[in-house]
Amino acid sequence: MIHEAKNLLNELPTDLAEEQFTTLCEADGLRIERIVSRGQTSPPGFWYDQDRSEWVVVLQGEALIEFDDGQTVRLRPGSHLEIPAHQKHRVAWTDPNGPTVWLAVHFAADAARRGQ
Repeated sequence: MIHEAKNLLNELPTDLAEEQFTTLCEADGLRIERIVSRGQTSPPGFWYDQDRSEWVVVLQGEALIEFDDGQTVRLRPGSHLEIPAHQKHRVAWTDPNGPTVWLAVHFAADAARRGQ
């Protein structure tokens, strides 16, 4: 087996009609993905309501997450956020001038409690 390091900031798409989701690893209720956005937002009135919890970190660019209670959280490079399962949220804004690169980890809702 050849071991090769990869870089999450390489090979970024330059023209995105939609966000790009790339699964990096998936096993036993855990999914890790790279998301690349460039000005994309959630459709008006759309809310994510996921069965699994999600931890996201912005590696490059900026984004604004909106929750159904009206709270917004701005994410800049290095900012990270845990979103509990069934916490309704949406992407309200991503930087239209360059790629926003996210790392998202989706995991079973009870896994967060075990890790505390």
